[in-house]
Amino acid sequence: MSKKLIIIDAYNFVFRAFHALPPLHNKDGLELGAVYGLLNMLIRIKSKITSSHWIIALDSGSKNFRHNLYKEYKAHRPPAPESLVKQFPIISEASKAMSIHSLACTGYEADDIIASLVKQAKSIGMPVAIISSDKDLMQLIHDDYVSMIDPIKLSDITQAEVINKFGVQPLYLKDFLALVGDSSDNIPGAPGIGPKGAAELINQFGSLEKLLNSASEIKQDKKRSTIQTYAEQIKLSFDLVDLKSNIDI
Repeated sequence: MSKKLIIIDAYNFVFRAFHALPPLHNKDGLELGAVYGLLNMLIRIKSKITSSHWIIALDSGSKNFRHNLYKEYKAHRPPAPESLVKQFPIISEASKAMSIHSLACTGYEADDIIASLVKQAKSIGMPVAIISSDKDLMQLIHDDYVSMIDPIKLSDITQAEVINKFGVQPLYLKDFLALVGDSSDNIPGAPGIGPKGAAELINQFGSLEKLLNSASEIKQDKKRSTIQTYAEQIKLSFDLVDLKSNIDI
């Protein structure tokens, strides 16, 4: 059996299953569609992938440190439906029945848990595969020890694919996202800087930090003005997209 840590980013998949499947209830009237959808995914994944260590990362459902940094973070998102919230404890029980531990940490998101687990696994030389299609997690991809697997296609998301899609290496994806922002999470970014322009700037200067420190050297007047004017907003956006890998797990 391959000694590898498989981390399943379950939260987004649970939401998709909840909205995609018709309402399913047990004999007591408790809705279980999200549990059913996740279990089907886990059964399919475990039939295709053999590994020694498995874990499911979940959001705690409460506000986290990003809300303290920026009160508008995900402010436009409605709260999770009560019928879905009631399924989370059952999801943990169901995954445990399949010998898969689940983990949530108050004050952090599932992505931060995953980043912390990746760091710990790397420290002991254990390779990691993250099962997710979340672009934020693509910043963790490293062909030598961290891979990513699409949960639907069960195909690898490689470093080359990230570069092809975003124009930057996974290492600099958070720099890229800090510039373009993210409307789904209400992250502001730099107004008027699109994906192509962001990739060009990051590749030209080497990192977001170097870009901000050398903004006066940007040749295009509009881009130079935007970066200089919105420098603090860009730094805030970076703090919001940067995954925290120091959770004590």
